[in-house]
Parts: sequence; C-alpha cells; structure tokens
Amino acid sequence: MPPANILIADDDGAIRTVLNQALSRAGYDVRLTGNAATLWRWVSQGEGDIVITDVVMPDENAFDLLPRIKKIRPNLPVIVMSAQNTFMTAVRASERGAYEYLPKPFDLKELIAIVGRALAEPKERAATGSDENECDSLPLIGRSPAMQEIYRVLARLMQTDLTVMISGESGTGKELVARALHDYGKRRNGPFVAVNMAAIPRDLIESELFGHERGAFTGANARASGRFEQAEGGTLFLDEIGDMPMEAQTRLLRVLQQGEYCTVGGRTAIKTDVRIVAATNKDLRILIQQGLFREDLFFRLNVVPLRLPPLRERIEDLPDLIRHFFVLAERDGLPPKKLDTLALERLKRHRWPGNVRELENLARRLAALYPQDIITGPVIDCELASPAVASGTGGHSINGLSGAVEMHLSSLFASFPNGLPPPGLYHRVLREIEVPLLTAALTATHGNQIRAADLLGLNRNTLRKKIRDLDIQVYRSAG
Repeated sequence: MPPANILIADDDGAIRTVLNQALSRAGYDVRLTGNAATLWRWVSQGEGDIVITDVVMPDENAFDLLPRIKKIRPNLPVIVMSAQNTFMTAVRASERGAYEYLPKPFDLKELIAIVGRALAEPKERAATGSDENECDSLPLIGRSPAMQEIYRVLARLMQTDLTVMISGESGTGKELVARALHDYGKRRNGPFVAVNMAAIPRDLIESELFGHERGAFTGANARASGRFEQAEGGTLFLDEIGDMPMEAQTRLLRVLQQGEYCTVGGRTAIKTDVRIVAATNKDLRILIQQGLFREDLFFRLNVVPLRLPPLRERIEDLPDLIRHFFVLAERDGLPPKKLDTLALERLKRHRWPGNVRELENLARRLAALYPQDIITGPVIDCELASPAVASGTGGHSINGLSGAVEMHLSSLFASFPNGLPPPGLYHRVLREIEVPLLTAALTATHGNQIRAADLLGLNRNTLRKKIRDLDIQVYRSAG
C-alpha cells in the first residue's frame, strides 16, 4: 500500500521545511506550496489524502477556501494552523469543516498523531455548515496554551448536544464558556437559561427547575413554568451544581436518563429537549465520598469534563484581558486607560485569588478613580495592597479609595497656577471626586445600591438620587 500523500500550504518557508522533514520521516509523501491557488489546484485534481494549511496566505484565506474543498471533496481531512490564536479562529475552523485546528507554535508529535488519526478514521465525514453571521467581539480572551486547548475542545463540542461539566475556581468565566457553547452551537436560536443552585432556597429548587402546579404547596396560587420548560430547544446552564440538594439530584437524574420530568404536584410526564451544561467550583468527587452528591448523577453530567484554568495558570493572557476590560470600561463612559511596563509587571506577579473577575473589577476601578491616562506601577501597588483587592472576593471594602482620592487631589492642586486654588474650588473638587467615588462603590458591590449606600454611609434614597442626578452608569459584573 503506497504511503499517504499530504498537501501542505504555508507561506512561511521555514514551517514548510520543518513539516516536510517531520512528516517525511514519519513515512508520508509530502507536497509543499506557499499559496492557496496551488493547493486548490491539487485538491480539485483529486490529489492528496489529507491537507495541512495555514489560515492566512498571500492570495486567499483558508477559511474562504475550506467550504469549496468540502463541497468537492467532503471526506478530505483538513488540518488548519494559525498564529491568530483566538476563540473565534477555532470556532471558524470547526464551522467550515476543518478536521482539527492547531495554534502556532504547535507540537510536531501532536501534529503527526492527528494526521495518523485522521487517515485511520472512516471517510464518511460530513461537512459542517458555515455561519456567516459571526460575532465581531470575542466571547473568550486569551492566547495561552491553556486557553488554546479550551478553544479546541469547545470547537469540537459546538455542533453536539453532549452534556458538559465545567469546573474551575470562582471568577474563571464558567458562565461565559457555557454561553459560548450555546451562542456558537446548533442551539443558538433557542433560549439560554442560567440558574445558580447556590442562590435558590433548597426547598424551592425543584419548583424552580421543573415548575409547579396550582396548589402544589402553600402559596402556589397558579401554575408556574420551570427552567426546563423555559429552556426548551436551547441550553440550560446549571451553575454551582454541587449545591443542589439530594432530592433535586434524584429528579435531575431521571431527566437525564429518560428525557422527561414532572412538575411539582403534577402527574403527567413532560418530554424535554434541552442541552445541559453544568458548572462547579467544588470537587464533586469529594462530595460523593461525603454522601452529598450522587455518583450516578456525576457520571451523567460529566460526559465531557472541561476545566477552566485559574488566571495564575494563564498569566500570559493578562495583557489581552486588561486591554479588553479597559475597552469595556471606556464603552461605559469611563476614560481610556493604559498600563506602563512596571504596572503590567506588578499585575503579573499578583496571585489573582479572584481570577478574571478580580482583574475585571480592578480595571473598572482604575478607569474610574485615577485621572492619569497611563496607570503606573505605584498605583497598582496601592490597589493590590488594599483589603478589597487582596481578598480576591470582589468584596465590599473600599478602604483603598483613600489613596486614589489623595492622588487625584494632588494632581488637581498641581494644576493650579502658582499653586493658588481658583474660585469655586469646593464644587470643582466635589464634582471630580464624587462621581468616581460613587462609581467605585457600585463597582465593588457589583451594582448593589443597598450595599454601596451602606459602604459610603449614605441613605439609600440619597445614593439613588445622586446616581440619577450625576448620570452614573450602574455597573453589574457578568462574572
């Protein structure tokens, strides 16, 4: 049997040489080109058993070429390589029917293993339909190896209904990943319903999930739909699944086993068509040992486990993340900010116990409180030393604001001619300090005006009036 023929397209001569040597030593015949036109001619003439192509080439983007390849040769495996290592690159590769996506730089042993697997699989691979309505903004940020693996797994899961279990510390973005699975998957036209098990009283969880009939319990004056009914045809995201009580776990297991459920107080089984994505920041295996979580339910939910790395394990993503959060803050009306080199180094050395959510809150605080366009290292030292940041909880302390206010006042007084304050100083200082102070308190409490008023020592109605009069945008964290 003759060796398999591999077609390689990449405009980087060094990469072509490396791939040629590695694959030739592995026993394959290799043909090399630096442009898409030659690759298309070879494919259209029926040559090649597998294609390895870069995304960006001088004459055509591989994502434009892929649909044409899949149309005339739907069973030809195409491996896509790219230095544009974003979530959307992996999604686009999957949507256009690529067999696999590999971020550059890649591991040659992994590439050879993927080639062998692709050639060994049956050739009845159906082309995946493309979606031209692509999102302009990335739902997930990061180019680290840890995030690249997340992107690759997500891309494989987009067009499936497999149940996914997302694990990770608080603040790592578990709901963002669940939303990405939904928004870029085949259920994107259906509803996405999220429910946090830890936020619902234990005796109401079953009613919340499955709905209830009139008279099912005291206070049930009318029939109410549950989250399963609301998510029909879409995705149900069960956050903090480890906090679900045993009784509700039993009912959830029945849904996963039989695809049907009964409302609380109801007797008729209701068929359901919902994709389940669960998430937890706890070790469910420990809960199983403690008798707090059903082992059979764990295996039903853990079909595809997906662990999100904490920020300290993907610290190389921090520059992209902080730029992204500064852009979001600017869109909300806060002034644009950048970090100097020392400030960025300070951030990279922090342990980030609150993960990406902690970083997002810090970016909002920096944009709101500091007048300078460039955030410096001493500013970061001041912020990271404050109790609110060091706790990593996104907590409700704003003790660190005193340093920010002092710096703002120093900058303000330095701008006075001859060091003499102008008329109307009181109202000017009040105007320039009050808005960032109130904004920071609201940011620290995730938009909870009751807690913010308590922190500031204000009456709740007074705070609401100031928010309205000063036109302050109330920020609520999506984390």
